[in-house]
Amino acid sequence: IGGNVAAVATSSPGVAAVAAVPPGKGEARGAAGSVPLGGNPGKGGARLLLAASGALRCAGTQGSVSGAVVVEDQPDVSAVLSAYNQQGDPTLYEEYYSGLKHFIECSLDCHRAELSQLFYPLFVHMYLELVYNQHESEAKSFFERFHGDQECYYQDDLRVLSSLTKKEHMKGNETMLDFRTSKFVLRISRDSYQLLKRHLQEKQNNQIWNIVQEHLYIDIFDGMPRSKQQIDAMVGSLAGEAKREANKAKVFFGLLKEPEFDVPLDDEDEEGENEEGKPKKKKPKKDNVGSKSKKQDPNAPPQNRIPLPELKDSDKLDKVMNMKEAARRVRLGPECLPSICFYTFLNAYQGLTAVDITDDSSMIVGGFADSTVRVWSVTPKKLRSVKTAADLSLIDKESDDVLERIMDEKTASELKILYGHSGPVYGTSFSPDRNYLLSCSEDGTVRLWSLQTFTCLVGYKGHNYPVWDTQFSPYGYYFVSGGHDRVARLWATDHYQPLRIFAGHLADVTCTRFHPNSNYIATGSADRTIRLWDVLNGNCVRIFTGHKGPIHSLAFSPNGRFLATGATDGRVLLWDIGHGLMVGELKGHTDTIYALRFSRDGEILASGSMDNTVRLWDAVKAFEDLETDDFTTATGHINLPENSQDLLLGTYMTKSTPVVHLHFTRRNLLLAAGAYSSQ
Repeated sequence: IGGNVAAVATSSPGVAAVAAVPPGKGEARGAAGSVPLGGNPGKGGARLLLAASGALRCAGTQGSVSGAVVVEDQPDVSAVLSAYNQQGDPTLYEEYYSGLKHFIECSLDCHRAELSQLFYPLFVHMYLELVYNQHESEAKSFFERFHGDQECYYQDDLRVLSSLTKKEHMKGNETMLDFRTSKFVLRISRDSYQLLKRHLQEKQNNQIWNIVQEHLYIDIFDGMPRSKQQIDAMVGSLAGEAKREANKAKVFFGLLKEPEFDVPLDDEDEEGENEEGKPKKKKPKKDNVGSKSKKQDPNAPPQNRIPLPELKDSDKLDKVMNMKEAARRVRLGPECLPSICFYTFLNAYQGLTAVDITDDSSMIVGGFADSTVRVWSVTPKKLRSVKTAADLSLIDKESDDVLERIMDEKTASELKILYGHSGPVYGTSFSPDRNYLLSCSEDGTVRLWSLQTFTCLVGYKGHNYPVWDTQFSPYGYYFVSGGHDRVARLWATDHYQPLRIFAGHLADVTCTRFHPNSNYIATGSADRTIRLWDVLNGNCVRIFTGHKGPIHSLAFSPNGRFLATGATDGRVLLWDIGHGLMVGELKGHTDTIYALRFSRDGEILASGSMDNTVRLWDAVKAFEDLETDDFTTATGHINLPENSQDLLLGTYMTKSTPVVHLHFTRRNLLLAAGAYSSQ
């Protein structure tokens, strides 16, 4: 490789699971935007692996790389790995490592915590270097001697590593390749860095210095070193922390202005509106409840930043209903907790894998491991399909109750089963207007179903691997999906190919969520990071690290300013989107958190977990008096108060039912759902 940068494109399922499609299938190309340094998995099927040798230095600045060649054929992993060429005496590796360990453990307390971050990446790279150069016994003894010193949250990674004992094993291992090709990011104060540099140069410990230069990216900041506690809060992801630069871009987190329209006033309207809610003729006496005289939110994106669908009459009507409901909404708070209504799926021997509830809480859908999608009505109103074409032609189109007449009473039932997927259904999402339903599955497809006919309208093919989650935009029309191929895709219902491909995660994209203003999408991944993507240009505008396990739930606060995330580590982390900072940590759950939801006005955060509990947290208190001054933002010195117990408002046990989904109704009643497990 000789000092240059070799970029190797891989597209076989065995190695890089980011292939959007194998080259040549003609997927939406270029959606991922330009590939920055660090090897964002790239455009249309090619995954860029940047293997750099001495040419890239890490002292605070990052050299730019140009002229990377992309070879679109079978992955030449050996080229990537050959950077592990023999550089030192294999018998001395243990000595090098223990020498550094001794130096760090004897350094001053203030530097020790920061420099200890080096242990894990150095351990992995030195071990892999030994394995690659076929010093199997030395590698084994190196692993045995030092693996116990690593932080507990790297256990899973170390388990994978311990199974790589031969050069051949390294070729097909994705985790390994990622580790090898993405620079591990460490955030260290200038003083600690100078100390380390001086030590390694005095000791002539080139072996370690080379690894530091080649495989680590050291993000140096001026100021006080961080404490162990501050570092522990932020580390733990596959590629270390996020570079501070990654969270600097401006994000328009404000809400879009609600459209203005007139609302018929009197309460007697209820009878006047027939079932389908056709508004009567407008009274001249108008009351502009609909036109909230809100000034444009200074942090909101321009209204037309991305094209959003026009409001249909039925949407306006729904908004009116929504406002009426909102007027009767319960104000929640520590003194006034919501009632919780739990929907238990009994005898779900088909294996419940996904749940969603419509915004107006009238329907609930379950996705199952037997590849079915089942829709229930949870109001007395039954689910009906539209009549057949022959019957429809007999209907008088001009009649007032045409919407009622087109429904076929003979089909009325509480439950509809949708068949079509050929694998477990991992994600479901209702469209805001309740006309459509999305489902995504292990079979690699996302399907769009009509709730008028209860049939499948489209199968979107783009992911070649299981799709773990999908969600409609709050404005409808757009939807997002994320899967095992490590990318999230943005779709529009009327395009059969994705509009954007969001590439950058180093492992499966496990959950996806739209920001309330629909301009951004958050994705959580098994690489233990959360990324925020800009829908307009496909750029990654935030990278949040701190979870110690795969992310399984995301929730934006209703005002759009904050994001809550839950993972297998049982912690809920709270993030300030504007400043790109972690602002809170809620400890209490003892197992994976699969569901998070803010109440309608954002006063309470509800979390549901595999530990069979629903917990309620005081969101107002969690987000008040945040220290988000410029200093904190610049250095990432976050001081998380240990106040989980003060913020926890209640814990509610279910009867051995893991909580899969949470939903606040328009009046702030909390609905929860899960399948009873008999063990």
